[in-house]
Order: sequence, then C-alpha cells, then structure tokens
Amino acid sequence: MATTTASQQPAPKASSGSMKRIIVIVLIAILAAGAAGGAMWYFMQYRMHGPSASAPAPAPAPVYFPLDAMTVNLQSDDDDSSDAHYLRVGITVRLDSQAAADELKEHLPDIRSRVLLALSAKKPSDLASVDGKRALAAELANLISQPTDPRGLPVHVDNVLFTEFVVQ
Repeated sequence: MATTTASQQPAPKASSGSMKRIIVIVLIAILAAGAAGGAMWYFMQYRMHGPSASAPAPAPAPVYFPLDAMTVNLQSDDDDSSDAHYLRVGITVRLDSQAAADELKEHLPDIRSRVLLALSAKKPSDLASVDGKRALAAELANLISQPTDPRGLPVHVDNVLFTEFVVQ
C-alpha cells in the first residue's frame, strides 16, 4: 500500500508570477523610503541655512545729497584776461548711507569751499568735453569724501552728479 503522509508530499511551488509581484512591491517600498529620506534631508538643509544664505541681501537704497548751485569764475585759456568765463554748476552727491549725508550736512561750509576752489581753478577748455566733465566729477568725489575733521573718517561718495552745468 502506498500511502503518503502529508510530510512526504512535495510542497506546492509558488507561482513565479506571485514572486515577481513581491519583488516589485519591495523595490517600490525601498525607492519610496529613499525618496522620503532625500526630501527630508533637503528640507532640513534648507531650514538650517535659510533662504537668506543663498540669496544676497538687497543693497540699501542710495541717499542723494544736493548742494546749492554755484557760480564761479573760470581761469582764462589764454593770457588775455578780458574774456571772463563763468561756470554755473548744480551738484548732487550720491552716498551710501544717511549717516554720510548727516556728516556732509554738518560740514557743508567746508565742503562748499573745497568745491568752489577746485572749480575756480579750471579752464573752459578743461570742461568742454564729456571726458573733462567725468574727470571733474571724479575729482569732486575725491574732494568731498575727504574728512573735514582731522580725526574723522572719510565719507564714502558713490558718485557726483551734475544737475546743472553751464559754461559761459
């Protein structure tokens, strides 16, 4: 008699389709866990460093400090002093802070005196070209930025802008 017991019977094999299904499910679970971990790491880095670490802070708005219009006698181009030349100029100084404007306001008579002396030493031919005007603006920026107080610090002048410029 050939009776077989349950332990001797061969175990039914799992179908290959269900094994593939389990492998796909495990792979999807591993990929999802990896994506979640990567996203968590990215957002934690963003939170630690903040958005301002990657983006530079906006530059402060410039401060404009106007000087009153000035009229000066210019040096003569030739030795004949009968032809008098005049310069009428309006100047606005662009500064980087309100503190610099306050410093200039405190020492405005000194600043105006420096500017008037520099302008009166010019000749009409020095100021006729655009390059001459740019050179004058650079010279004035240097003069205005110098400290008026011997213990003072120089004022940072971004630019000297001409609002009026008439040579006669």
